[in-house]
Order: sequence, then C-alpha cells, then structure tokens
Amino acid sequence: MSATLDKATAENFPVAPAFLPRAWRDGLTAVYGYARLVDDIGDGDLAPGGRDAVLLGLDPAAADDRLAMLDALEADLLRVFGSAGGPPRHPLLLALRPVARAHALTPEPFLGLIEANRQDQRVRRYETYGDLVAYCELSANPVGRLVLSLTGTSTPERIRLSDAVCTALQIVEHVQDVAEDLGRDRIYLPAEDMRRFHVSEADLAAPTAGASVRALVAFESERARALLDEGLPLVGSVHGRLRLLLAGFVGGGRAALRAVTAAGFDVLPGPPEPTKSGLLREVAAVLRTAPRKR
Repeated sequence: MSATLDKATAENFPVAPAFLPRAWRDGLTAVYGYARLVDDIGDGDLAPGGRDAVLLGLDPAAADDRLAMLDALEADLLRVFGSAGGPPRHPLLLALRPVARAHALTPEPFLGLIEANRQDQRVRRYETYGDLVAYCELSANPVGRLVLSLTGTSTPERIRLSDAVCTALQIVEHVQDVAEDLGRDRIYLPAEDMRRFHVSEADLAAPTAGASVRALVAFESERARALLDEGLPLVGSVHGRLRLLLAGFVGGGRAALRAVTAAGFDVLPGPPEPTKSGLLREVAAVLRTAPRKR
C-alpha cells in the first residue's frame, strides 16, 4: 500500500499537499491510491509476488492477467459502495470506503478509471484526436470530478472546466512519455497527426527525435496548453486553499510543457521533467492570471 502511495511524489502536480485541511488530504490520498492501483494493474507495474492478486481474492499467478485483475478490482470497488457482500478486501479500497461515505461519492468515476485501463489492454493506437479525448474522459476527467466532489464545490460549469484541465494533463503525460508508452506497445499520439507530420512508428523508436517528431510533439503540446488555458477559470472560481490546489494542477501541467519546450520537443531520450522552481513560477503565474468569479 505504501509503495503505491509513494508514487505520488513523481506526479507533475501535488496530490494532497500539507496546506489542505486534513479531511481533504485524507480523501485525496485515498482517491489517488485507488487511481494509482488501477493504473499499476493496467500497466503491469504491480509489486512482484502477487500480493495484490491475493488481496483481491485471486491466485498470485493471476497478477499477470490484467483483465482478470481489473475485474476483481471492480468487484472490490462494488464492496466500497455496498453493492456486494462484505467489506472491501484490498487495503486501498478499504481506506476509500469511509471517504466515499463521508462525501456521498458515486461509483461512476471510479468505474471510468477501470474501463480506461481495460481499454488500454484492447486499444494500443488512436486514429483521431477525438478518439484520444474520449479515452481521456475515462482515464483523467473522473479524477478532477472527484476532487470537486471531495471539496464540495462541484457544479456543471466547474465540471466542464475541470474536464478541460484533466484532459490537458493526460495529454501532457502522453507527450512526456512517448518513449515509455512505445515500450509498452502503446501510442497515444493520434495516427492522423502522425501522418500529417510524416512521423512513422520507427521515428518514435529512435534515440532522439528528428524534426518531424519534434514538430508533432510541439503540435500536441500546444493542444494541451490551449486546454489548460480553457480550464484556467476553474482556479478563479474557488477560494482559499482549494484555489491553491487547483493552481497546482494547472501550474504543474504548464511547468511540464515548459520542460518539453526547453528540451526542444525531443521527448524520446526520456520524459522532460519540470524543476521545482519552474513549477512554483507557473503556479504563481496561474494565481495571478486566473479570472476570479465572485
């Protein structure tokens, strides 16, 4: 459990910073733990030994069967919401249950994350940008919606703005992780865009990016930047510590994009990472420029 939660430090944005109220931190940590577990199952990144499989009621050897693991996780998720007998089996889901009850959360966002990882087992290429956005609706947008629910600030307009930010953050991650994703036989750069910029899969497997790959990465980065700008009013629509948290999300995405730009859009040697000072500058800029709604 702790190994899963420790991965929070590697994210582009703060997961549950210390300045938040304890109840919010506990809720965000529980949601992050769940989301990280789902992704680790889908990516085959679970700790060795099959302990997670056993916790979910499966044989240890089933840890390598990602679809079976996701099915077992969904069954355990239903125990969180009382739709199946008994308490959740996995400690990360057991920790999620009081959070779900305290905030009247619904299963849908959590199920979306599982379905995104099921899709990762079936779909390894995306033809259009619209196809990729539809994937982000499952893989990223539920997290932002859960943040709004946990903080009691969910409205239709904030959900719309949050979806823009979360889709942007997912695209930023895809841009940073082109080489890593290709190593898993996945490409999240739309095929229509690869053809437009004359980029082949072999080009993505090179040690460094040529001009065409760099142009493609710059194009996708600008799409993400535009989505972050679209979602910027979300930060100004709230107050206090929540405003700072959301600024961290947007600023984290901007800082990651700045790191990609600073690398000359060559993401193939490895994901360009923002510096701490760069992140703080971007968060400060978001706080200065986010339009306020009273």
